[in-house]
Amino acid sequence: MSGTSEGHRPPAGTSPGAPPAVDTECHHAETVSLAYRSAFRSATFAMAVVDGAGAVVHANEALARMTGTAAADLAGQPVAALVGLTPDDHAWRSYREVLRGRRSRFRCTRRLKHRDGRPLWAEITVVPMADPTAGDPGLALLTVADITDRHELQQRLRHLQMHDAVTRLPNRTLFFERLSAALDLSPFQDSSLLPRPGRIGLCYLDLDGFKAVNDTLGHRAGDRLLAAVAGRLSDVAGRDPYHRDGSHFVARLGGDEFAVLVEESQGTQQLLDLADALLTAVQQPFDLAGQRLSVSASIGVVERASAGTSPTGLMQAADTTLYWAKADGKARWTLFDSERNAHRMTRQALSSTLRPAVDRGEFALEYQPLVGMADGVVRGVEALVRWNHPQFGVLGPNRFVAIAEEDGSIVRLGRWVLRTACRQARRWQLDHPDGPALFVSVNVAVRQVWDTDLVAEVRDVLAETGLDAGLLQLELTESAVMGSAGRPLRALQALSDMGVRIAIDDFGTGYSNLAYLSRLPVSVLKLDGSFVRGFRYDDGGRHPSPADETIVEALVELAHRLGLTVTAECVETAEQAERLRRIGCDTGQGWLYSRAVAPERIAELIAAGGVAAPGTP
Repeated sequence: MSGTSEGHRPPAGTSPGAPPAVDTECHHAETVSLAYRSAFRSATFAMAVVDGAGAVVHANEALARMTGTAAADLAGQPVAALVGLTPDDHAWRSYREVLRGRRSRFRCTRRLKHRDGRPLWAEITVVPMADPTAGDPGLALLTVADITDRHELQQRLRHLQMHDAVTRLPNRTLFFERLSAALDLSPFQDSSLLPRPGRIGLCYLDLDGFKAVNDTLGHRAGDRLLAAVAGRLSDVAGRDPYHRDGSHFVARLGGDEFAVLVEESQGTQQLLDLADALLTAVQQPFDLAGQRLSVSASIGVVERASAGTSPTGLMQAADTTLYWAKADGKARWTLFDSERNAHRMTRQALSSTLRPAVDRGEFALEYQPLVGMADGVVRGVEALVRWNHPQFGVLGPNRFVAIAEEDGSIVRLGRWVLRTACRQARRWQLDHPDGPALFVSVNVAVRQVWDTDLVAEVRDVLAETGLDAGLLQLELTESAVMGSAGRPLRALQALSDMGVRIAIDDFGTGYSNLAYLSRLPVSVLKLDGSFVRGFRYDDGGRHPSPADETIVEALVELAHRLGLTVTAECVETAEQAERLRRIGCDTGQGWLYSRAVAPERIAELIAAGGVAAPGTP
């Protein structure tokens, strides 16, 4: 029998007594491991093996050379200290999750210090060396890549992208980036953890008449001027006595627009002082290649609490305020006014809804009596338009007529007012054939005279409504009538020839060129209420403005000599009415007699014989 039992039979392919075979699989694994270790040690890429606690287990020579520490001495050191990670860093949590095997990769960019002291930008990567799904954190591999050259190139490209080529100032993109960052900050007091109300300020500057420089001297001169302005703005921003550290952020937003951002404003006065200094600096003459130039600037100033402020909201306020500075006469700063802005927003809302409001039937007419000063009998009425706005309620003409004149919608609105007023005057006639026939006075805007065939419109309306031309009075402002020539003058003459009465409204406040009165087809002068207000008595029984009475007396006498009648506006007291009657004023209009009322009240007045008692109807 053999000495070898069946249970201890040699492996197949070997003979009894032969030496044991080499385990090729283990040998291969060991060979691979040695190769990996050799690659790890000799790699030019800085690497380290890290344990689950974040400490270095093994570091290669590349990492040792980068940190200036022997590879053996790096063992046991925390990786976080090597790469500048701290628990308050936003990347700390992601890093810890990789060490715990809960995340497959961590990557960040850090500014480190090379062993020779120079700054080093590095891309840090940490990945698990074990299967993250195995439940065992095991080890992780740290790699540190020197990306200093790439980072500096990116910074240079970013600088070119974020700065203006002409002035070298930050451009619009960088400005908004800085502004957004400033509004995201939550500053704290040094002695307390309670947040203090941080404030922010902005001076938004635009050169006055810069286009003329480009047009007359060329764009090269314009660019030199912009660069010189940028230098002065930067100098002023760096010398703000309110500012303790560094200078304010100055940017060119495009064209001839600049912005100076005050990130920690000390209050409105700081911004106003800064705006004064900026204006003074810009207004000093510039010497550009031997050419002396003088320019001015307009500045919109905004200062407010950072909380609740958005970049878009701040810039909208600054842009609005800059527009005010331009509209107020240029070469000045204007501070943002929330009340004025609310008025502007309301005006904009009215402008956007004005045109369709006529189609929606949102307008209505009220009528204010024009009363004979001698007998108290109502001679006519002035049609005054009201807007029943769905959001703002009932609006008087002073709230929207100027807007309508600007955007041209006054033409449609004026046509509607003319037709409605004439139809109503005719209705009163038909309903009260035995009562006094009242004329109706309708205001006409300048654009209606220039942009439409007013004569044809009036003729058509009179024909349509059946109203006699002598019962229609058209009121034009003094500025619209004085100096009329060509088509406007021919239109007024044609209307007068038709029998329509022409009245000059607010007389005495515009051009007041009396020479035109003899050449214009005018039949009525309406004295502005500012003269009539001077007819009040003070507590001592004296006229506070005797000059007004003298002027009115002279105007009434002049008008009568020219064959014109005179209407006094804004008659509010019996004393005013009596004095105007003695002077010879023909008709009066004002709250003494009546406010503007609905057409039904005028009908009641006609039925009563047309005599207006003070304070009625």
